[in-house]
Amino acid sequence: MAFGYSPSYGSNHAAFWRTLLGLYCLITLVNSAISTPPEDPVKCVSGNTNCTVTTSLGAFPDRSTCRAANVAYPTSEAELVSIVAAATKAGRKMRVTTRYSHSSPTLVCTDGKDGLFISTKFLNHTVRADAKAMTLTVESGMTLRQLIAEAAKVGLALPYAPYWWGVTVGGMMGTGAHGSSLWDKGSAVHDYVTEIRMVSPGLVNDGFAKIRVLSETTTPNEFNAAKVSLGVLGVISQVTFTLQLMFKRSIKYVMRNDLDFNDQVLTFGKKHEFADFVWLPSQGKVVYRMDDRVAVNTSGNGLYDFLPFRSQLSPIVATTRSSEETQETLRDANGKCVAAKAITSTLFATSYGLTNNGIIFTGYPVIGSQNRMMSSGSCLDGLEDKLISTCAWDSRIKGLFIYSTGFSVPLTQVSSFINDIKSLVKIDSKSLCGLELYYGILMRYVTSSPAYLGKETEAIDFDITYYRANDPLTPRLYEDFIEEIEQIALFKYNALPHWGKNRNLAFDGVIKKYKNAPAFLKVKESYDPKGLFSSEWTDQILGIKGNPTIVKDGCALEGLCICSEDAHCAPTKGYLCRPGKVYKEARVCTHVTK
Repeated sequence: MAFGYSPSYGSNHAAFWRTLLGLYCLITLVNSAISTPPEDPVKCVSGNTNCTVTTSLGAFPDRSTCRAANVAYPTSEAELVSIVAAATKAGRKMRVTTRYSHSSPTLVCTDGKDGLFISTKFLNHTVRADAKAMTLTVESGMTLRQLIAEAAKVGLALPYAPYWWGVTVGGMMGTGAHGSSLWDKGSAVHDYVTEIRMVSPGLVNDGFAKIRVLSETTTPNEFNAAKVSLGVLGVISQVTFTLQLMFKRSIKYVMRNDLDFNDQVLTFGKKHEFADFVWLPSQGKVVYRMDDRVAVNTSGNGLYDFLPFRSQLSPIVATTRSSEETQETLRDANGKCVAAKAITSTLFATSYGLTNNGIIFTGYPVIGSQNRMMSSGSCLDGLEDKLISTCAWDSRIKGLFIYSTGFSVPLTQVSSFINDIKSLVKIDSKSLCGLELYYGILMRYVTSSPAYLGKETEAIDFDITYYRANDPLTPRLYEDFIEEIEQIALFKYNALPHWGKNRNLAFDGVIKKYKNAPAFLKVKESYDPKGLFSSEWTDQILGIKGNPTIVKDGCALEGLCICSEDAHCAPTKGYLCRPGKVYKEARVCTHVTK
């Protein structure tokens, strides 16, 4: 997730916008204790019946409405078993929903209107903490923030995790969420799990529901299927993590030009355990995160409260959105580039929200305990203020409306991929300023995982956030450049899309990229032969039935398809289907001037 603030005028306004951004950051610092929390993503017409669910970003890639006849909120494993048993006996479709519903694709959706949502909102307790064994068992609805805090209570730490703490344990397991590291077992949360308790459909003799206890030692095949399950095996009830003794981290950000970035990216992750990058390709700059483990007795009480994840004043967020809408309408590339420079320089100058003592930033390195440095999301924590301030992407206000694209390019091919992006920038230096309005391209290290649907090799995960139009048939400024980057990664370099992000086209044929897919599907068939936890979407992405792409007029504008004819773009607005500029096999919606 990222943020943007977009003036709609040219470079002579740069100083004004930098000043405003500085004031904005100051307001954010003061305002961070007050913020209307996100609402429940599940809404029902009457009680817990006639329900819909949405994503935290406000709309699914295909803008569909996901419905179910009921929602259930179990508060214990016993209640969960009863709920699954009743639905299985009735032959009802089920899907799991989480507290904040952060996955972009329609993973949460059931088929039709008669299914059941099972929310893990109240399955959020610690089951068992064992400081001596360095393990922690929690329920699957516990958020990452809670998990980090519960571990710290007994002097332990989760070594790697996503940077946003609003995800749940079950959500992380379902989609393969990760941090950034090539060290140890890599940065995927699921690779630090030792046991999973899952409730899946059962036979009559089982009472129509079965509790399965999975571990690497007793059920390795099923365990590796369940570690990244997409929710199709059943409902994860409890997860046991193997943790580490609390340690501290030392963080320093350095901005450099990107001339030798192709070479640096191959070795930097082996020098720094928690290394990552923020690449600003239109500016020709890279922000290197020098992030290392240090002894727990090292002096320092730093805190990482990432600025874009703090509460934002709703009027300012609305102005942000309106400004970018104006830029899109006027095709104001200069304005976007000016704004991008102001935003990225302000974030860098304010150390992205790092403070040396939880209050102010006094200089690098910032040293603090793992539980205070690894993840953030304070916009979730404030008191109700009637939407005066919220998370910037809260759909109840005029906030950010964005695409979130994420894919992992094999480390051996990252240098070539970076060169391809640089080649696009050489064609038009303003083409990727729109990405820099949203923090830039975040690049994180991942490694191969034994999970059947986990990462296949050492790779760099590229996270790209960018503007989404309110009207699905409205094309975007420089959308052909971003579409080409997407297709270069997915098809030229065989990148793996993040299961919890991306637009439909990213998942076309994706299951063929996983060598252990047959083993996963075999476990799925064993656990849920009637497909009660499956949906049209999961069948499509798993290659069981159908295709995730949707072909219709304008489909390429929202990534529902790759264009093969002009009608898939916006021909009446001058956007036609054309080959890529660098990757000629790509087919993208290009603005063609007569």
